Amino acid sequence: MLQQIINKLYRYPKAKLARINKFGGYIEYQKMMRGQKAMELASFDLPPVESYPNGLPIYFLTGEKFLYQTLFCIHSLSKHSSEKFKFILIDDGSFSASLIKRINKQLPHSGIITEEVIEKNLEKNLPETKYFTLRKKRREYPHIKKLIDIHTLDNRGWKLVLDSDMLFFEYPTAMVQWLKKTSQPLHMIDCTESYGYSRPLMEQLCRSAIPQKINVGAIGLNSEAIDWTDVESWVKTLEDTEGRSYYLEQALSAMLLAGKNCTVLKENKYIVNPDDKAILSGAGILHHYVDLSKKGYYTEAWRKVI
Repeated sequence: MLQQIINKLYRYPKAKLARINKFGGYIEYQKMMRGQKAMELASFDLPPVESYPNGLPIYFLTGEKFLYQTLFCIHSLSKHSSEKFKFILIDDGSFSASLIKRINKQLPHSGIITEEVIEKNLEKNLPETKYFTLRKKRREYPHIKKLIDIHTLDNRGWKLVLDSDMLFFEYPTAMVQWLKKTSQPLHMIDCTESYGYSRPLMEQLCRSAIPQKINVGAIGLNSEAIDWTDVESWVKTLEDTEGRSYYLEQALSAMLLAGKNCTVLKENKYIVNPDDKAILSGAGILHHYVDLSKKGYYTEAWRKVI
């Protein structure tokens, strides 16, 4: 009870104030929030984008809070490509009948993987009796669903997973070529290395050199190549040794890519955390809006798409 009082009266307000200051103070923060709300409302007017059963498959983990971003990402891709894609939307636990109805309207014939399907799949492929740490982590750390829920779906084949908070500004040649002929993992390059764990510990666990600055905004992995027993052990050891981290999913992805030849998307074309100049000009092929670039994402970038 005391801890809850401290959080409510001190820690939460302090964290919110720090966030407001990070984005330039109260006035600029409110401008960003108004932009976000306008983006959410505008997403309802985006025209439908057809999903093709035999199209190039792209996966998104999404839900009630993020569907508007998913729709904008897909709309921006369709605007710059005539390729036929198959969009598979994975329930983050918040799908409802009305949300599914909206998906069917704005992404006709898309794949929809509900929480019920995911739970059955987890019981089959990651039973809690054997993978206690992963199942527990999934309940308390939603980001790991992007790895667990998608790559245990059928346990086979290559899967390209995109974050929703991204927009395309040109035809993504390298990404499409990878989808058409896949033979090795694919990833983006981060603006700064963010794994949350020390490189020596990570490399000790996966017994190979960790690639630098992996960003999982766009990441392609072979589901069959993931050893979930290893991942279970990695999570337990990482957290027991160095504590919890917001970047756990990114660290695990880097460990899965250790020692492998990869298709690396050019960082000056597939841009993580674009600056104001890049946002205003729409530079490059793809922007991933993390950290401070969220402000430009909500106030400027999405408007360019429509």
